[in-house]
Amino acid sequence: MSKVEAFLTPEEEKEIISAIKTAEKNTSGEIRVHIEASTEKNHEERSLEVFHLLEMHKTKDANGVLIYVAVKDKKFVIFGDKGINDVVPDSFWNSTKDVIQNHFKNGNFKQGIVDGILKAGQELKEHFPWQIDDEDELSNEISKG
Repeated sequence: MSKVEAFLTPEEEKEIISAIKTAEKNTSGEIRVHIEASTEKNHEERSLEVFHLLEMHKTKDANGVLIYVAVKDKKFVIFGDKGINDVVPDSFWNSTKDVIQNHFKNGNFKQGIVDGILKAGQELKEHFPWQIDDEDELSNEISKG
């Protein structure tokens, strides 16, 4: 079993997908989670590449958020598109990172991702509230590389 498959149980993956649906219920924002074993690239650079591979840059309001995890490297990146970066406070991404990191340090990977998703969802809701014509633009499934 690879590090990616062993990182989360199928039940934990379902809980993460449920958290994405909950977070997106009140916002036009889109949240994705991508997990891979490792990368030869800089993690920020790789998260941007994955962001584009998942076509997250094509959301109507440029308000996609990617939580990228490189399991073997023990690294993660939260990447927000221009629309959300333009409106959130400067401290937002660091405080979200801290929430995730505190859980990760204790081996609570699923809970770290869930709490990060829900925190991002609250901020998205504030700046990009759900509108009657909103549609779920991106898959809620966890992507793996």
